Amino acid sequence: MTQKIPFEPFTMWKDMYEHTEKAWHDVIQDTLGTESFSEGLGQIQSSYLQYHEMINNLTEAYFKQANIPTRDEIANVASLVINLEDKIDNIDDQLYENSETVTKEINQLKRAVGSLEKKFDKVLEALAELDKKIQTGEASVATKSVTTPQVKPEETKK
Repeated sequence: MTQKIPFEPFTMWKDMYEHTEKAWHDVIQDTLGTESFSEGLGQIQSSYLQYHEMINNLTEAYFKQANIPTRDEIANVASLVINLEDKIDNIDDQLYENSETVTKEINQLKRAVGSLEKKFDKVLEALAELDKKIQTGEASVATKSVTTPQVKPEETKK
């Protein structure tokens, strides 16, 4: 007994797709492999590049007439801003690094000034005591006589 297979449209479409795809694939590959296709594609690319350059030139000329910055000018300003930000960051880093050293030095100066203040306070107290003694007459000012060495006459020449 032979079995009859029912009609399946999807199988037919799949078969038709596979056959047409193979045929078109071969035709496209043959076309792409020819030198004339490559030359034509090169001419199209060349024409597109010329068109693109012309549009860029016209746009740049329009921007200059309208006093609008071009893309290159904006990019230049952006690079300058980035360089400036880097310099500011470097200065900020240096300030941060130096702030610790400066803080230590300031603290040392504060201690030195405090020590000097204490010494000056002692000197002022001593002067105040001396002033009191002078005013009450208790202090006797002792003067030392300063002796100067006497110069001996030169010996006679022999």
